[in-house]
Amino acid sequence: MASDRRDQAVRAAVEQALLSDSEPVVALLDIAGIRASAAALRAAFAAVARPPARVLHAFAVKAAPLVPVLRLLHREGLGAEVASPGELALARAARVRADRTVLDSPAKTPAELREALALGIAVNADNAQELDRIDALLSTLRTTSPIGLRVNAQVGGGTIGALSTATATSKFGVALRDEGARQWVVRAFVERPWLTRLHTHSGSQGMPLALLVAGVREVYDLAEEINAAVGRRQVDTIDIGGGLPVNFASDEETPTYEEYARLLAAEVPGLFDGRYGLVTEFGRSLLAKHGTVLARVEYTKTSGARPIAVTHAGVQVATRTVYDPASWPLRIAAYDAKGLPRTGPAVDQDVAGPACFAGDLLAVQRPLPLLAQGDIVAALDTGAYYFAHHYAYNSLPRPGVYGFVVRPDGAVRFATVRPPQRVAEIVAESGGDQRDALLLE
Repeated sequence: MASDRRDQAVRAAVEQALLSDSEPVVALLDIAGIRASAAALRAAFAAVARPPARVLHAFAVKAAPLVPVLRLLHREGLGAEVASPGELALARAARVRADRTVLDSPAKTPAELREALALGIAVNADNAQELDRIDALLSTLRTTSPIGLRVNAQVGGGTIGALSTATATSKFGVALRDEGARQWVVRAFVERPWLTRLHTHSGSQGMPLALLVAGVREVYDLAEEINAAVGRRQVDTIDIGGGLPVNFASDEETPTYEEYARLLAAEVPGLFDGRYGLVTEFGRSLLAKHGTVLARVEYTKTSGARPIAVTHAGVQVATRTVYDPASWPLRIAAYDAKGLPRTGPAVDQDVAGPACFAGDLLAVQRPLPLLAQGDIVAALDTGAYYFAHHYAYNSLPRPGVYGFVVRPDGAVRFATVRPPQRVAEIVAESGGDQRDALLLE
């Protein structure tokens, strides 16, 4: 079980001194868990496609922008969805092929578009002005890039407004239900025979499966309408985005890719009958359950009679949780100084981070075995959008990130994904070589 592997890895991280006085916070990635999620995704869509569909599962790089992670997923049969020059560079460093890479972004520059088209990377245009820009570029260069258009099906939002991309006023894509928009989209395809894809992404955490499927159904119907208007199968691929929510309440992985794929097949059967290629862009659901942040308890105290454990993991590795705890609550597991699960009666206590503001809290009034100085807290389900997205509050260093495997004999092997940041690097990144730059007369 994943929890058993996690317990073994925590103990090994202490025994092998990955977690220590000098490195009081580290991040762990369960390689077996990541591989299992990738296999489940591939199997779920293969099971509902009749005949077998052309499917590219492109991992959303934004969820875990770490080159070894992208390389692992590439070896497991996944491509990459990128949304910036930096993410594209990471995918290329991981040797993800151009024909397995998709560029999405609402603010692509001419240089970004030119690079993607030169490389043969699939491009999803966001709006009318971007299509005009691509028109101009195509007049001066040849490309093998598949080109699509992103539409906002405007099916509604989920429980987290900031992550709901299919609202009436979302910044992404062409708003399909706005007056005249649908007709404009059809005309755009009629006028551009090279426009062969439709793309949508209806949201992320907090979106129910039924709403995700409703967005996909809208885009499928639009593809059928476009192909009827042009009299041929010009739209040959539908990119349905990602957005499968993650269960942050327990170790159970729900909903599953199988549930989502079966619901899609039931509600939008034409998606899987072989006429369309498919692209998916899952991120959080592939990585979240397989990451853990470990932090030493530096001090314990009480305030207002409530116990507080002051740790080294806070806003720098769990930014979303600290600033929006209602939307992003994290599970916390307690271990003793040797890395063994801590036992004892549950006591309501706060788990605090090291940053110098009052709200830097991983958990508030959380029932846990009473933590002591030198113990270890584990922030679970942090494999996506947490430690890979370091927030340098108080110039806190980026923690080391380590992948692990548990061998049949119980031995744990670690591999460095990203080494811990050193203080000298912080100084260099903060203009250390330009100390006199502002001493202008």
